[in-house]
Amino acid sequence: MSFAAFLAFALLTLLGAVSPGPAVLVAARTGLNEGFRVGFFLAMGIGAGAVFWAASAMFGLAILFKMAPSLLIAFKLIGGGYLLYLGFKLWRDAAQPFVSEDASPTPRSAISAFRRGVTTQLSNPKAVAFFSVVLLGAMPPHTPLWQRLALLAVIFVNETVWNTLVARIFSLDRTRAAYISLKSIIDRCFGGALALLGLKLAAT
Repeated sequence: MSFAAFLAFALLTLLGAVSPGPAVLVAARTGLNEGFRVGFFLAMGIGAGAVFWAASAMFGLAILFKMAPSLLIAFKLIGGGYLLYLGFKLWRDAAQPFVSEDASPTPRSAISAFRRGVTTQLSNPKAVAFFSVVLLGAMPPHTPLWQRLALLAVIFVNETVWNTLVARIFSLDRTRAAYISLKSIIDRCFGGALALLGLKLAAT
């Protein structure tokens, strides 16, 4: 792979990370409600989930889905159901008072936040389609292993850094103050957006 192709790949995967989706919504909501520390570990989980999808696409999972479409349909239904579940929880708890990470008696652990990030990313099978298209366009068939690992590292860094930045912005005191004043409305918007993403994922 040429250096120019590598840079093009890095830019495309960064654009994929920045584009609105379940990961960005969950990172923003986590930064608001649980603080930057939890948001950082969540972002690392999102990055790990993206690496899983990219590695799967790199080594042929997309071909498996093409050979067995029922597997992809089942996976889409499961992923859509998980997003609907997250959206329902946000909508249901929207009227509850805001409790910051510091005030919470049982803040989410780093492992729990990481696991939620992984689960959020894995619940979106469109990621495997995105990485399949990008990798097919940027990676020659006989790309050596070290370059493949470098591509996966770029994906992890892009996803982790962007979602960490999102969590950081939404964890700031000024952002939190605006959120607290409109908590029920914002939570219902977040919940509704996640539910719509889940329905779209299951239906398309």
